[in-house]
Amino acid sequence: MSTEDDAESRARRARAAVAGAGRRFRELDRSEGLRAAVQRVRRALPGDAHFGDPLSLGGARHAEFAGRAVVELTGDRPGVTREVGLGGLQLWQAVLERFGGGTGDREVVLVFTDLVEFSRWALEAGDAEVQRVLREVSEAWEKPVTDHAGTVVKRLGDGMMAAFADPVEALEAVFEARTRLARVSAGGWTPRMRAGLHLGQPRRVGGDYLGVAVNTAARLGDRAGPDEILVSGDVLARLDEAALRVRRKRWHTRLKGTPDDLQIFAVDRPA
Repeated sequence: MSTEDDAESRARRARAAVAGAGRRFRELDRSEGLRAAVQRVRRALPGDAHFGDPLSLGGARHAEFAGRAVVELTGDRPGVTREVGLGGLQLWQAVLERFGGGTGDREVVLVFTDLVEFSRWALEAGDAEVQRVLREVSEAWEKPVTDHAGTVVKRLGDGMMAAFADPVEALEAVFEARTRLARVSAGGWTPRMRAGLHLGQPRRVGGDYLGVAVNTAARLGDRAGPDEILVSGDVLARLDEAALRVRRKRWHTRLKGTPDDLQIFAVDRPA
């Protein structure tokens, strides 16, 4: 055998070995059992185990920037590699928050609102009707925010994130937004909102806010029921509790990515 044939043979074996290793890696990456095991580890790690969803990747630097890169690189192929990468970044974010790298220098009331069962209705309503309703919802929600000295941080599809300096103004804005939403018509579907409010010191990055305080407000909004407004104990402490209907919410498990000592209350106007 000539030297050229010998070199070609070695090259073929090397290519075959690389291809085989690639196949084994892809099979390992797609292993549902291993991915589930990594997810269980992530739930036990400090920080937000939901790190990687849109709520936790809205920032412009640090862990959020790297997290978006991981999600973009893995595309629509969630697997072990993606979970391991996000788990490491989740831990990094938790360390930043623990030692002050993720904390801002002033208190902000963060508010998350969205529409209950909007996605189910939108599937049958058609794009034109969905856009019309979302425009009316934005008008219903955003005016109370600005009227009560708040800022619309960003729109989140059928939801909104807003920031206020004053907890009283924040809650009044939510009450008013809910009242205005009741006037929105949607052809056989009644738009109903839910909201979550939390007071904290999030990091300000450009026009956005990042950190555990943001995650906490978002999780409260997610957990609220139709027409329900959930506030943290930190927010309630700044309100006139005697002027509200207040009910303590007790769940067997705490909300992921929120402080261990978080207290949650449903609040409303007096009957």
